[in-house]
Amino acid sequence: MKLSLSLLAATVASANAFSASPLAPGAVAFSRSSVALEASRNKAKIASRSKWAETRGYGTAVADAEEVAAGLMTNDDGLEYVKLVNANGDTSEIYLYGGVVTSYVAGGQEYIAVRPDAKMDGSKPISGGLSHCWPQFGPGEIQQHGFARNVNWTVKSMTDTTVELEMAPSDYTKEMWDKEFLCTFSVALEDDQLSTKMFVENKGEESFDFQAALHSYFTVSAIENLSIAGSFAGKEFLNKMVGDGEMQTEEREEITISEEYDRVYTGVNDPVLKDSGIGKTLTISNSAGYEDTVLWNPYGNEGMGYNNFVCVESVKFDPVTLEGGASWTGDMSLQAGDL
Repeated sequence: MKLSLSLLAATVASANAFSASPLAPGAVAFSRSSVALEASRNKAKIASRSKWAETRGYGTAVADAEEVAAGLMTNDDGLEYVKLVNANGDTSEIYLYGGVVTSYVAGGQEYIAVRPDAKMDGSKPISGGLSHCWPQFGPGEIQQHGFARNVNWTVKSMTDTTVELEMAPSDYTKEMWDKEFLCTFSVALEDDQLSTKMFVENKGEESFDFQAALHSYFTVSAIENLSIAGSFAGKEFLNKMVGDGEMQTEEREEITISEEYDRVYTGVNDPVLKDSGIGKTLTISNSAGYEDTVLWNPYGNEGMGYNNFVCVESVKFDPVTLEGGASWTGDMSLQAGDL
């Protein structure tokens, strides 16, 4: 694995990026029978509220609003995902394949992007969402960005607004990385934010090193409408689009994108996306673990849909050494706001 930013600058060949709060009290252990029961209860709630609305002359509007149900779903290509729904009507979707959050809708606005060329059938990692890069970020000793994004995670527990996924070693992972780990990824759809927690445990006696990242895709109305604020000014970054990678210093207070981007900003973990086209902001709060930010956009690539997304990635670039029995936490949350 890469040991430092300077080493990456010397070796990178521009391998383009692909790149929670604890569960609420009362969360139940997952089983398909419990999900079926919850779905049945949701249907009963919808029917009851629909009847209540009709008797009071509200028509079908209230009933329609209630028809968004939480639970375990299957997409048209057969992949399972968990849908979260809160009391405000905000929603989030988390796929078991890759443990990837592919949607966060708050106040009717979608904030997480999935590329138009994404495969949603499990044939390759999903190109979009909050994609895991673990235990490796970028190229290195094992496959690009590790294996967390292309294995099936299991549901440990869930409620209407929270889910806890788990990834343990398998024959597939042991072939490339034979370590005794356990990863738990929790997502909570709160009233005012979407919270995520990546919890890594070393279940063995020997230490191991890893990198971690959320290769996050976010929607933009158009790339020309986007600026990214944060503590960028004066920080060194690796510009992977120059030669084999060149260290540069950022002079701007806010980043705008008008060319292909693949930049690693070490020591920056407080980005705020500002979209003048919709008058919205999205604050990315990295409160634990993630110390760095990667900005990526394949400017000009229509097939990837470059004009309607930007990757602002939460990264722990320098490898973490985890001793036997120890753990590491990466906390990242999203807060939507108005310009």
